Amino acid sequence: RSSSTFPRPRRHPRGAKDDMARRYDSSTTVFSPEGRIHQVEYAIEAIGNAGTCIGLIGDSCLVLAAVRKVTSTLLAPARTSDKTYKLDDHVSCLVAGLTADANILINQARLAAQRYRYAYQEPMPVEQLVERVCNYKHAYTQFGGLRPFGVAFLFAGWDSQHGYQLYQSDPSGNYSGWRATVIGQNNGAGKSLLKDNYTDGMGVEALLELAAKCLLKTMDTTTPSPEKVEFSVVRRDEGGTMQQTILSDAEAGAILERVAEAVEKEAREGRGDA
Repeated sequence: RSSSTFPRPRRHPRGAKDDMARRYDSSTTVFSPEGRIHQVEYAIEAIGNAGTCIGLIGDSCLVLAAVRKVTSTLLAPARTSDKTYKLDDHVSCLVAGLTADANILINQARLAAQRYRYAYQEPMPVEQLVERVCNYKHAYTQFGGLRPFGVAFLFAGWDSQHGYQLYQSDPSGNYSGWRATVIGQNNGAGKSLLKDNYTDGMGVEALLELAAKCLLKTMDTTTPSPEKVEFSVVRRDEGGTMQQTILSDAEAGAILERVAEAVEKEAREGRGDA
């Protein structure tokens, strides 16, 4: 019997685009035909669902603000911040994303900073420390069997070369310097607000109010409780030592209340003009 008489295997219809996506989105070492690495893009997309983090450079300080993830009121109060971490005496960072992934990178950053201090008897330059961490993150996008770190950072610090500095990094290993920026949930709306309201040389109080206004813009609620947000100020004292101060819930609540009243007043005036 001729083989041509056998029925041909039936092919199930399948979208070419879906098939192409499944072929390339399971690896960090293969480019798609469009020149994309899907796993890295998925990791960056996951950061968009993390708690908002804000960094601002002022006249003689850095202001950091973040949204805490309160999952249950039954949890015991944390003894340390789960959003702000100190890497060295002159560098701190904010975390948006998977805390477990962040812990690995924070330990790497602390180790690199102390090795540099031991070798050269001086603090590690801020950008050099950021680059070291980002190189480590980038390595996890180039080898099979690894996945990108699902975390983004805002690095804030001071050194004698460039003064106060603020850097943002994402899971791909890229980093960039900013004067004011937002990462995490609704970061587009936050950056738009900063673009309209931020100016160089702002003081501490003005920066804290701007950070609070930005948090109100990005959060799901217009009346956030102080327990859900965190403000900190990084600056040098009279002796030249870097000091990071995390505001108490009472101080944070006063700032949020003041800003909420100002926003409501602006809204009333806008309706009156209309």
